[in-house]
Amino acid sequence: MVEPRIIRTPIVCVLGHVDHGKTSLLDKIRGSSVVDLEDGLITQHIGATLVPIEVIKARSGSLGHLDINVPGLLFIDTPGHHAFTTLRVRGGALADMAILVVDINEGFQPQTIEALQILRTYKTPFVVAANKIDRIHGWRINNDETFLKSLSVQGQRSKDLIENKTYDLVGKLSELGFNAERYDRIHDFQRNIAIIPISATTGEGIPDLLMVLIGLAQRFMMEDLILSAKGPAKGTVLEVKEERGLGFTMDVILYDGTLSVGDEVVVGTNDSIIVTKVRSLLKPLSLHEIRVEDRFERVKTVVAAAGVKVIAPSLENVIAGSPLQAIRDNKDDVIDLVKREMAEINVKISGKGLTIKADTIGALEALSKELDSHGIGIIKASVGPVSRHDLIEVQTINDSLSSVLLCFNTPLLPDAEDLLKDPSLAYVKIFSSNIIYELIDNYLEWRDEWRRKIEEQQFEQIVLPAKISILPNCIFRQSNPAVVGVRVLSGRLRPDVFLVDRTGKRIGHLKTMQLRGEFIHESAVGQEIAISIEGATIGRQIDVGVDLYVDIPEKHVKVLEHEMLSHLSPDIQLVLDEFTTMKRKNDPFWGK
Repeated sequence: MVEPRIIRTPIVCVLGHVDHGKTSLLDKIRGSSVVDLEDGLITQHIGATLVPIEVIKARSGSLGHLDINVPGLLFIDTPGHHAFTTLRVRGGALADMAILVVDINEGFQPQTIEALQILRTYKTPFVVAANKIDRIHGWRINNDETFLKSLSVQGQRSKDLIENKTYDLVGKLSELGFNAERYDRIHDFQRNIAIIPISATTGEGIPDLLMVLIGLAQRFMMEDLILSAKGPAKGTVLEVKEERGLGFTMDVILYDGTLSVGDEVVVGTNDSIIVTKVRSLLKPLSLHEIRVEDRFERVKTVVAAAGVKVIAPSLENVIAGSPLQAIRDNKDDVIDLVKREMAEINVKISGKGLTIKADTIGALEALSKELDSHGIGIIKASVGPVSRHDLIEVQTINDSLSSVLLCFNTPLLPDAEDLLKDPSLAYVKIFSSNIIYELIDNYLEWRDEWRRKIEEQQFEQIVLPAKISILPNCIFRQSNPAVVGVRVLSGRLRPDVFLVDRTGKRIGHLKTMQLRGEFIHESAVGQEIAISIEGATIGRQIDVGVDLYVDIPEKHVKVLEHEMLSHLSPDIQLVLDEFTTMKRKNDPFWGK
């Protein structure tokens, strides 16, 4: 018997630069306000919204007479900041097509280009939504109107501006290897990227955008959208949470097959996989976002593509980002497949670095990629809340710059909060944020300031190079100790150092320094000061006009040359070179 075939809902991935209006666009389509609920007004996790074909027909107006087989569109709203490359890669691989949202006034930004690279890599068909046309100078707003009708009532200046800005996008896409044109001027959508000017605020152009997406799916993707109604479900876990009256639940994007109550499914946890049985399926009502909508309908079966809330036993340790696979007859094969996928989490671990925690696999991967782009290593990465054990592990790291825990969107458990009161954990630094770029920026700011303090402490402890000359007519005492006036010729002079002459012979110990009768602890190049020298007699060990050097210990020279050289001023580097050249005449490897 031939299995019944159905057309699944196309999955549409929404990508683009931060603040260019991705979530606002979906809000306009579904008439909601998810954007107002996001931390920093930036989407931090993938969400899913189903828009039925009836709504799209009503919005577009021009599809009513066509025979449409596509049941609607399932939108995945991906985070916009470049730190979420991994999530966008996952979205790009999962999506049948994509919307690249670009602010028509700002043009392409780094994250826009990054999104294009992802779409190119996964060969995902896409359109460009040129957003914020309502902000073009002199634009006359026509709420929810098609772009062409709205354009027809604009003044000539606004028409010229939108023409120029659209062709700026065409030119940039051409530079990146894409043929593009405004959607109403395209004859072959397989050869050209469609640019649809829109406003996510006023709704202008959104009917055209929906019409183009349905047209592309209907004309070019029907073979890919046909699946077996009896095929086992495949999906991705978006979020795991405990809900009153339901216990732990999973929000899942189902991208293939059918999921039914009673199905056994395999999902991943932090350190293993579990097999559990679906007790109940809750499907969000149409046009509602799975992350924020509390009103669901209970269903027996869900067919891809869809967002669905799954209720099953033993979900408390399942992690967001895990694959979900339903079991039919091949239980061992499915378990092995999910195990392999979980083992391929893309986090680069090194022998030295920070400890990171996140609430989802995708966020963990994104945080890892962002840290790697800054040259920051990761010694351990895991999903879930911060435990007492996590803090103890961080405490054992000796390097103060690495005894750091970065927490993205994940809380501290009560036992961890209690442990933080222990004075021994005072130097463990914890950074928490619900926005990845903010988390990274806060850490980098702290790291740079901490490094500066460490370098200052090193400078205080290290004997720095300096060169001085004894001034004529400035002999205040000849010995016990000798007190003379000197000029600092180069470097940085401090007390409690030994002095040597040009031959390297030690001539005395610089005990104190005075400037205009006040004792000082440091003198810079060009200053004339009085110094006291123990163990030397003027006219015997030292003569007026003689140049003297600070005698730098060999181990300090190694630190200066190998760790601190880039932080030394040019005049300090110069006198260091003079001093080491003098010392290495007899021993070429001295201080190396």
